[in-house]
Amino acid sequence: MKNAASSLTLLLATILWLSASLVAQEKTDEGPTNEKAQKTYQHAVEHLQRHDRIAALEEFKKADKQDGGHCLGCQERMIRYGIEQGEWKTAETAAEEMVAEAQGPKATALAHYQMGLVLVNEGVDRHKEDMFHGAHEEMTKALAAAPNFPDAIFADGRALAYLKQDDAAKVRFEEYVKMRPADTPQRQRALRFISEPELARARMAPPFAVTTLDGQRISMDELTGKVVLIDFWATWCGPCRAALPHVRDIAKKFAGQPLVVLSISLDRDERKWKEFVAKNEMTWPQYLDGGFGGPVANMFGVRAIPHTFTIDADGVLQEEHIGDASEGKLKKLVKRAQEVQAAEKEAQ
Repeated sequence: MKNAASSLTLLLATILWLSASLVAQEKTDEGPTNEKAQKTYQHAVEHLQRHDRIAALEEFKKADKQDGGHCLGCQERMIRYGIEQGEWKTAETAAEEMVAEAQGPKATALAHYQMGLVLVNEGVDRHKEDMFHGAHEEMTKALAAAPNFPDAIFADGRALAYLKQDDAAKVRFEEYVKMRPADTPQRQRALRFISEPELARARMAPPFAVTTLDGQRISMDELTGKVVLIDFWATWCGPCRAALPHVRDIAKKFAGQPLVVLSISLDRDERKWKEFVAKNEMTWPQYLDGGFGGPVANMFGVRAIPHTFTIDADGVLQEEHIGDASEGKLKKLVKRAQEVQAAEKEAQ
């Protein structure tokens, strides 16, 4: 199953998830000052705790309005969840308020960066090139205010890639690479965009890195050349337990082939998770993300489980399902990966 909200979440994740040491430096009291708005803001936070982002967005909008459009915390969340839900007017309004309220170079840079994020995501969703031009202009303003803003540099590379200005995009990604440590997942993604700029326009899986239960480090961009099946599940989820034999069969059938199965649990009880994994002989890579608010689940926009993502050998998301993955699709992608590997060997 594919839907606009999850697609937008994936796009957002690729350019926002590492965001902003700059954000941390700017935030002080992010909530509203108006007493009535404070109560509404708290209601919004409670909705988030219940994973009801639609209701939370409405409350953040209301709190911002009650606060006269001065609630930075409301605006940041209106942008984030507005993008996720494709509510472009809401996201644009919040970004405009941030730009209008910004004081000082860091706040100014962050505000223009947020506006740029809105525009690049809206451009992808609505297939409008002028949005990418606008995004590039906003990132240029952000970098004029704060030249050493890595996430704005990376996001500008994405905007330029969507404009098919590949040489200019490469320059941005090269700048970004120089600013990040070698083992940073987003840096690995930027290196791929330098060598294959067309991937910067693709629906790439978010650049995550995890250490599995058996101590194995798995990084999305180090799996180039392999098909990846990501299975989000939990021990308390009945449909997940029912789907377990299918996932186990896939792991066995494709053993020794260019396919990695990674199960990501949303359990909070680590001991119970470990016992379940051992009892059910889940010998393929296992990772505990700690709930729907876990970092990897957030990157993929997971709101229900079981939820599977099928990613091809280039790191591009090919299929998404609420429920079991399609074995037929996996076979086709693995066959293509094998053909590419064989061709590369012949060329050597």
